Parts: sequence; C-alpha cells; structure tokens
Amino acid sequence: MQPSIDHLAIRSPNLPGVEVSWFSALCGDDYEWLGVPDGHLRSSWQHCRDIVLAADRLGYNNVLLPSGYVPGQNALTFAGGMAALANQISLLVAIRCGEYHPPMLARAISSLDHMLQGRLTINIISSDMPGTQLESTARYARSREVVQILRQAWTQEEIHFQGDFYDLHLPSHPGQPYQQNGGPLLYFGGISPAARDLCAEHCDVFLMWPETEPRLAETMLDLSQRAAQYGRQIDFGLRIHVIVRETEQAARAAAQRLVSRLDDTQGLKIKQRSQDAQSAGVKRQDALREAADDDGFIEPYIWSGIGRARSGCGSAIVGDPDQVYEKIQRYIRMGMRSFIFSGYPHLEECELFAKYVLPRLDQCVLAREQGRLVADPVTPLTTAIRS
Repeated sequence: MQPSIDHLAIRSPNLPGVEVSWFSALCGDDYEWLGVPDGHLRSSWQHCRDIVLAADRLGYNNVLLPSGYVPGQNALTFAGGMAALANQISLLVAIRCGEYHPPMLARAISSLDHMLQGRLTINIISSDMPGTQLESTARYARSREVVQILRQAWTQEEIHFQGDFYDLHLPSHPGQPYQQNGGPLLYFGGISPAARDLCAEHCDVFLMWPETEPRLAETMLDLSQRAAQYGRQIDFGLRIHVIVRETEQAARAAAQRLVSRLDDTQGLKIKQRSQDAQSAGVKRQDALREAADDDGFIEPYIWSGIGRARSGCGSAIVGDPDQVYEKIQRYIRMGMRSFIFSGYPHLEECELFAKYVLPRLDQCVLAREQGRLVADPVTPLTTAIRS
C-alpha cells in the first residue's frame, strides 16, 4: 500500500514530467568494486568530464557536482570548465555555505549562470569546513545568512544584511544572475529541525536520501507544513543510487558483486573522510542499514549495501527495468518531482539507466517550469544599461 499524501502541498503538482539528474564523482566516489580504489576511476578532470558529457548526450536534465575535501575536482571550478562543453544539461553545483564570502559567491554564481545561459541549479550544503567543527545549529544559522544574502543579490538593487556572521551593505549588480524571478533554484537536504526550517523558509527543492516509503512520506508532510508556516510551498526530490539489469536476478547479482571485495574497515575509513560523516542524515542511513534484511534490503527493491563504504546516500533501487520504473512511479505519486541517480561505476551505470529506464520517464526542467528561465533576460551582463 502506498503511503497517504492527502495533506501534502507541493509547489509543482501538475508538471508535464519530472527532473531526472545524474551524478559526477568529483570527490573520489567511483568504483567497480566498492571500497577498492581503481586508478582508472580516479576523480580526474577527464573522468568527471566524461560522466557529465555522457549524461548530457543521453538526455538527463541535470547533473549533481558534489563538494568535498578529497583529491578530485572543486565543484565551482569544474562547473566553469564544463560550461563551455555541455550542450543541454543543467549543472547542480554543491556549495558549502561559509567557504566563500557571500557577495563574491553571488558574483561567481552569476558568472556561471550567464555562461550556462540559465542551466544552473545550486545545492546548498552546511557541513563543517575542512579542519573545523561548528555546532549544528550554528552551521545552519550561517547557511541561512548566506542564502538570504544570495537572495538579496538576486532580487534587489542592493544587499543590506546584518546578522551574526555577516554585516553587509553594498550594490548587488555584480551578483545578478541570468535566471529571473528569484535566480537559480536552491536544492537542499538535511533532517535536523534547523535544516528543515532553513529549507522550508528559503529553498526550493528538499532533497531526501533513501528511506522506507512511510518515512519519506512523513518527512515530506513535515516539510510541507513547515513551508506553509512561511507562506511557501516547495518541491521534493530524491537522491538515490540505482542498479538496473535485464532481470531482477541479474540486478541483485550486480549489487552483490559491487560489495564482494569490500573490507568493512576500509569502508569505514572511506565514510569517515567525508565532511558530513557525523551528520544526523548519515546516522539515519546507518540505522536503516542495520535494520535491513539478510540481503541488505530495507524494503522491496531498496538495497542498503552501498552505505557500508559511503557517507551520505547509502541505498540503491535494485531490479529489472519494470521494477525500477515502477518504484520511481511510486515516488512520483508520493509527490517527488526531482531525482538524482547514480551507480557504480558511474559512467557505465549512467548508460544502463538511460538504456532501460530513462526513455520511459516523462521529463522536464524545473527552472523552466517555474519561470526562472525567460527569453532575453535583462541583466548587467546582457542588455541592461551599463552603469
């Protein structure tokens, strides 16, 4: 039985499709055998570029570019390089709040948004800076201030902000983006009360990690109610891995092969090097895995084995094309409008999902559907009068 969503209010109830994104492994997260480093799959410019270009060619709408402190690619720098190469795909760039001075961050986003002609979305993250620790409530308070400053840069003539972390009074023109009516969409994930309130008040898409359907429905209803308290509605998305093969048996075999060489001590080391390794969301993923059945499934078709060697999103949809498609349809019926998929190795699984499932999904671009992309936007970098 599908969880009830009778009281759920979302921003985009009547879209012509859903946004389907892939993932580029900028932070050392690509393996043929999970937890076994392979020099061929390191996070070089060439490898990460090839993943994005494959997703672009195959017709995905968007691609997540994660942020981390491991050998690999800086998300903003990498996005600038990809802007000249990508054809139709949008870039979902992860920004850790506090790493960049907010007005200069707004300017960097504006530059990138113009380079991509609006094919830019932002994933707001609030994990600790490398080498530092800040209490959770304070981290989200800092993120709130960064988001508020970005919003002012994108919607006002001047930035006037005074908070606990930033005190700013300056013109906003250098940060004005290509996208209109609020600037790039902000995607956000986090399960603590402070995280949920930040998303409800200021962000556009709440991204969830895999859970059981009842728990996902419960989270969505809570965020919907919180947003309503601010007079807002938001959309919902799911970040999840996928293993799809011609048969269910083959998909399950691929899942078991993926972890067949995994040493759990090495897996724990890989998890702990992530900046969010101690977050409430990661601990929740660990608890789900501990409660899984003997084969690692937390519910039909949702396998939690990836979380043995990965911080963050730790489960995958595993099944044949019909099973994977139907599971996605269940999520859509629950109210989800954005999906960020990935698989190991990322390039090969990108091709397999595009072969077996992607053509069956009706797709759309959320930024276009929500009026952020307009014809001939007037900005300081297009046709506005130069000051």
